[in-house]
Amino acid sequence: MKIELFVPCFVDQLYPETAFNTIKLLEKAGCEVFYNSNQTCCGQPAYNAGYWEQAKETGNKFLNDFSETDYIVAPSASCVGMVKNGYSDLFTNTIVHNKCRSIQANIFELSDFLVNVLKKDYFGAELDGKAVYHDSCSGLRECKIREEPRQLLSKVHGLEMVEMKDTDMCCGFGGTFAVKFDAISSAMAEQKVNNALEQDAEYIISTDLSCLMQLQGYIDKNNIPLKTMHLADVLANGWLESTEY
Repeated sequence: MKIELFVPCFVDQLYPETAFNTIKLLEKAGCEVFYNSNQTCCGQPAYNAGYWEQAKETGNKFLNDFSETDYIVAPSASCVGMVKNGYSDLFTNTIVHNKCRSIQANIFELSDFLVNVLKKDYFGAELDGKAVYHDSCSGLRECKIREEPRQLLSKVHGLEMVEMKDTDMCCGFGGTFAVKFDAISSAMAEQKVNNALEQDAEYIISTDLSCLMQLQGYIDKNNIPLKTMHLADVLANGWLESTEY
C-alpha cells in the first residue's frame, strides 16, 4: 500500500524525529511511504486567526502537493482536522471542490490509520513507566479518535496507562490563543499537568505535538518531573528487532 506522508510544518521544524518515527511505523506495517518535499503548511494558523484568504492560498498548495487517490497520513490530529473540516469552509463550491473532497476522504491521523485502516495495533514497542493520555481537541472532536491511541498504547511493553481527570479538556494552546490570552493558556496547562501528577504519571502522551509543546513548556518552566511524548515516538521506542509483525 502506498502512503503519502504529510509532515506538518512545525513538526518538520521542531520535532523531525517524530516524522521519522512515523515513517518507521508505517513501513513496519507494510506500507510504501512517499514524501513530497515540496509540501509546507495546511493553512491552519491563518485559518484559525481569521485570515481565510491566506489560508485558502496555502490550502490550494496543499491540494496540489497531494494526490486524490492515495492515502495521506499525518502525525497530527489538528492538521488532519483542518483538512477534513476547515477545507470545507474554504473550498466548497469552488473549482477544486471535488479534488478537495477526495483528499478529505483519504487523509488520516496516524493512530486512526493504523487501527482502523491497516488493522494493526502491536509494534513491539517498549517503554517503562506510568503514563496518561491527553485527548487533543482536534483529535477527539474533529478526527473522532479516542480509543485508537489507547488501543495502541495498551500494547506497549512496560507501559502502565492510567486515565487522568478531565482528559478531554483543552491544554490551553489553541494556536494564537496561547499568545493572545497567555494567562488563561498557562492556567489551562497547569490544570492539565496537575491532573497528570495526581495519577503519579511520568509521561503525558498525545497525538498532537502542539499540545505537547504547550505542556512541556509549562513543565520545563516549573521544573516538574514529567515528560511529554508523541504517540509515534512511544510506538517506535525500544523495538524488539526479532519480533515478527
